[in-house]
Amino acid sequence: MKQPRAERADIGLLLEGTFPYVSGGVSSWVNQIIRGFPQFSFALVFIGSQPEDYGEMKYALPDNVVHLETHYLYNQHAAPQIRPVHGNPATFGEIKRLHEYFRFSDLHPDGTETFRKIVPELSAHGVAGLETFLYSHESWEYIKENYRKYCTDPSFVDYFWTVRSMHAPIWMLAEIAGNFIPVRAYHTVSTGYAGLLGALLKEKTGRPLILSEHGIYTKERKIDLFQAQWIKDNRNVFQRDPTEISYFRQLWIRFFQAIGKRCYDSADHIVALYEANRLRQIEDGAPPQITRNIPNGINVPRFSPLRAQRPVLPPPILCLIGRVVPIKDVKTYIRAMRTVVNRLPGAQGWIAGPEDEDPGYAEECRELAEGLGLSENIKFLGFQQMTELLPRIGLVVLSSISEGLPLVLLEGFAAGVPAVSTDVGSCRQLIYGLDQEDQSFGAAGRVVGIADPQALAEAALELLTEGASWRAASEAGVRRVEAYYTQEQMFASYKSIYDEATTWRE
Repeated sequence: MKQPRAERADIGLLLEGTFPYVSGGVSSWVNQIIRGFPQFSFALVFIGSQPEDYGEMKYALPDNVVHLETHYLYNQHAAPQIRPVHGNPATFGEIKRLHEYFRFSDLHPDGTETFRKIVPELSAHGVAGLETFLYSHESWEYIKENYRKYCTDPSFVDYFWTVRSMHAPIWMLAEIAGNFIPVRAYHTVSTGYAGLLGALLKEKTGRPLILSEHGIYTKERKIDLFQAQWIKDNRNVFQRDPTEISYFRQLWIRFFQAIGKRCYDSADHIVALYEANRLRQIEDGAPPQITRNIPNGINVPRFSPLRAQRPVLPPPILCLIGRVVPIKDVKTYIRAMRTVVNRLPGAQGWIAGPEDEDPGYAEECRELAEGLGLSENIKFLGFQQMTELLPRIGLVVLSSISEGLPLVLLEGFAAGVPAVSTDVGSCRQLIYGLDQEDQSFGAAGRVVGIADPQALAEAALELLTEGASWRAASEAGVRRVEAYYTQEQMFASYKSIYDEATTWRE
């Protein structure tokens, strides 16, 4: 499909690993936001890892998307020709100060000004371009200095290549920022690489930067990095402290914390989905005065007609709706189904979501279901239309180890389907209510601990075998979503931000 191109747009949406090439809750939200503001034109920047990790677009582009460009950070790019390069000592002094700011921000309040000085020099014609990073004597000496000063892993070779692979995308982001079309405001849907691109664009143009975080990016990246098998640890058994994570794991975590802090410092508006995440943003360095909460909202009229299709008794069908990836902890759900089926032999556990993001994990889930004797009970359905799926199930199940404010729970509530969820993100708030008025609606399901298949199974069985409890939870979910989580409420909040950002004048 040919990507649309334009000379300018109203909003520049900066998207990392999500819409329009990846399906999921964040992508659905992006699609919803774009379609909810037809009065604004959108220019999209998609940032991915490498082309083979993505297929065709999972979403049709709304008519008001006038520009789309895709960039892959780890694609093979032609490196500058190898030659001796003389780095600028003054610029390297600024780079050192910026790294010290990231390590000890309280001791270096001039971090924003230092970053501002460095940004123009990251271009191919600047004195801190990619060629300087790769080949200059100053860069080599700085890497050696930091290895001696900080690294606790014995391999300098692995340290050298880790630093290179970690920092190389910065120059690609600088190139993207240098070539991006003019827009009136930037909106990034995470920190990370998209957030750093937002910070680079903000410093380049002075235009307002909006940040929306569905989950806390640095927290979720930390989970991924703890599980990553590609990160090396060269210490022998006598050098390792079992209470400490490896140095290279720590290095990657600190890198994403640093670029997250940079995005916070550059943003004009920082949006969280709920209060606990807003407080986490402040703890991670977000200025409190520019933070606010805007909960997700859904198109309730799209789902409300499905309530008429609800049976009197709950159907013994549990459904996990989401990507088949480790952060969703699908394996705990499958293990819980073993207990559910023991008590309700006819029960089924559906898994409705794409499996292409982590095929290895998806295959492990299939093998686990077979090993537990659940081949006839566990169904892998792939991506499904929610309006077709929800009338057929008794419970939405969420077994994740990390979440923000899941749209699937809200959509289930709007259709009259209760939920059982782990105690992550805003799920406790969604199921039990936030304040006294909200809590008066009752429980829209049950909340259990993370990675506890027995508790997940017991909570599901309670609702599926007690019709009165299931109907009460169904009604509570309907009332809660209609009162607090409509897309009209969400659109009104974002309209005030967009109106302010797009009327900004230099």
